Amino acid sequence: MSDNYKKLVPCIYLYKGNAVKNLSDITILDTNPVKLAKFYGDNNADELLVFDMSKGDAEHDEALDIIKEICQNTEIPVTGAGNIHRMEDIKKLLYAGCRKAALNYSKPENIEITQEISLKFGKEKIAACFIDTEELLQNKETIENYVDELILLKESSIRESIQKWDGETKILVSLPEVSLDKLIEILSVPSICGITGHAINENAKELPAIKSLCQGNGIHVNALEAAFQWSDFKLNSDGHITVVVQDYKTDQVLMVAYMNEEAYNATVHTGKMTYYSRSRDELWIKGDTSGHYQYVKSLTADCDMDTILAKVSQVGAACHTGSHSCFFNEILKKEYDETNPLKVFEAVMNVIMDRKVHPKEGSYTNYLFEKGIDKILKKLGEEATEIVIASKNPNSNEIKYEISDFLYHMMVLMAEKGVTWEEITEELAKR
Repeated sequence: MSDNYKKLVPCIYLYKGNAVKNLSDITILDTNPVKLAKFYGDNNADELLVFDMSKGDAEHDEALDIIKEICQNTEIPVTGAGNIHRMEDIKKLLYAGCRKAALNYSKPENIEITQEISLKFGKEKIAACFIDTEELLQNKETIENYVDELILLKESSIRESIQKWDGETKILVSLPEVSLDKLIEILSVPSICGITGHAINENAKELPAIKSLCQGNGIHVNALEAAFQWSDFKLNSDGHITVVVQDYKTDQVLMVAYMNEEAYNATVHTGKMTYYSRSRDELWIKGDTSGHYQYVKSLTADCDMDTILAKVSQVGAACHTGSHSCFFNEILKKEYDETNPLKVFEAVMNVIMDRKVHPKEGSYTNYLFEKGIDKILKKLGEEATEIVIASKNPNSNEIKYEISDFLYHMMVLMAEKGVTWEEITEELAKR
């Protein structure tokens, strides 16, 4: 789908480690902003806006750590805002995983650095928050050349901004609780690219329904759409289709269930896995009782169109026994070596991390941790040199051994600096 659609963007106002009500009200709404961010992403939000409201360097560093964790745990793009004074602050947000960083155009120093940071990181990485329309009009040339998106934070400025702003840069509007008619009216304006703020936060569970309403009013939104209708499937004798459910990150098979037509349509519409319970003869939204919802990442039919493979984001356990997967009763098993590279890396990394937390006497890994970062870096440099030397040898086995040594020492460095393989693979996937 083209990304030229109207967006519904929840906002997290981050203050002292908590998600608070808004920029002027620090009433705590959630003590776990990371979990809240994942909730928004799982409920079909298009993006996420995070405001760092911290005071002082210590709070700011804590906020950046939380923003980094938010970016790691939600699959939707994150825009970071707040506490931006210089280029270094933009870099920290982008390095934390934010897709964009938002300048505050109420601060002249933020306007002054727009061109420099846009040329450094790319226009597509830069947004600008504003309160009054005059802030737009006075800086139109800078905005058009160096800013990808505008974020309007003051409701009373909406009408004036719509009337006076004729630039190509679109506006994301922050709104309090509003009627659906008002929401549709604002999204229908060509210069508006989406809505954020309380209006979206309070209706996060209803985003699929709101998107359906938008579609009914001719507004282009990023809604789940199925390529196949129910009539395209080959059903079993009971009129159902088998669904194999898989964890989208690990590929672990979680469970097997069944859908009827109503369950299939509900799954596509809501983004939550919905099944037909044969024993109870009723629809069954996985998680409605336990809270262990399954959020759809993809649905794929097999070659015979009689089975669906569902890749999901699993909250908690898939099995009623409390096991993450229903498949744990081992019948037989041959010995084999794990050949999935990421699983091998993660297994070695887990051992290294365990040594860091639970030191073992005589462990070389613990020796490196005890000697500290300089020793780790020295060994990593030595192993890198060994790879270069081994590469001059026609026998590739030597390269294999040296690269393995290098990767081990690199993982020790990763453990020392708190970097995971998931972060590395996510960064590589973006390139």
